Amino acid sequence: MGVILQDQVALVTGASRGIGRGIALQLGEAGATVYITGRRPELSDNFGLGLPSLEYVAKEITNRGGKGIALYVDHSNMTEVKFLFEKIKEEQDGRLDILVNNVYNSLGKATEMVGKPFFDHDPSFWDSINDVGLRNHYYCAVYASRMMVERRRGLIVNVGSLGGLKYVFNVAYGAGKEALARMSTDMAVELNPYNVCVVTLIPGPVKTETSLRKNVEDFMKEDTEEYVKGESTEFTGKALARLAMDPGRLKKSGKTLFTEDLAQKYDFTDRIGMEPQNIRSVRTILGTMGKSEVAKFISPKIKLPKWVIWQSVNRF
Repeated sequence: MGVILQDQVALVTGASRGIGRGIALQLGEAGATVYITGRRPELSDNFGLGLPSLEYVAKEITNRGGKGIALYVDHSNMTEVKFLFEKIKEEQDGRLDILVNNVYNSLGKATEMVGKPFFDHDPSFWDSINDVGLRNHYYCAVYASRMMVERRRGLIVNVGSLGGLKYVFNVAYGAGKEALARMSTDMAVELNPYNVCVVTLIPGPVKTETSLRKNVEDFMKEDTEEYVKGESTEFTGKALARLAMDPGRLKKSGKTLFTEDLAQKYDFTDRIGMEPQNIRSVRTILGTMGKSEVAKFISPKIKLPKWVIWQSVNRF
């Protein structure tokens, strides 16, 4: 991919593992200076998987050709969040080209209420899901936009989820993910005049370090195979990096984008053995309906139009 983003400064929140790490590595491979955040080791829930430190990920970014800078930030603490952007502004002479709002409390939290109706759980559960996963994203977007608007350029990517389109896990999770997509759409209205693009990016099933843990498999059941064959974490990173390189990206501002759609548009593939899924693919839809024998005869390129997906979630 070269060093097309060598003069760009990016911030990827929640990049110590999973999709965040994959995004940060790909931005680094494109030559960007990438600030990455994560929780301090003593506060991080690594599920006993022996995951790498934030500093290690920063070194990976640098080894890929970019410049990795690790910063420990508690994204539930808005004082720390504000300091993060002040630090970037000072160190980069007011420059921030790319913000990736990816940080989340953890998949464990999101699955905590599986099987329980929302009224059987303490209402404070809402905060544990959406404090970092939604409120923080708004704060980060505000601070990033101030720098981007001043320079009349920038890209903000809110990493979304299929939970914003259909019921997944629980009420708090779905409400937060749909709100995130709406936030992108409304921010685009106010940021477009300043040449700042903001989108929601939704990956398909992703094979992360934690997505195949037993409690998640128990919930997914029929979808487990899709997660085993799912996207690599760097597939989302490739999609985001290509979007950052696109001079016409403002046309996509306010939209919800799917990683596999961007793969076709920008002509890139995942790692060997990975089979990215698309929510609009007829093959994928048939597979999730338990009709895998029929699905295998359908080309993955045959997709439902986006307006059909919209109609399926439209409440009016």
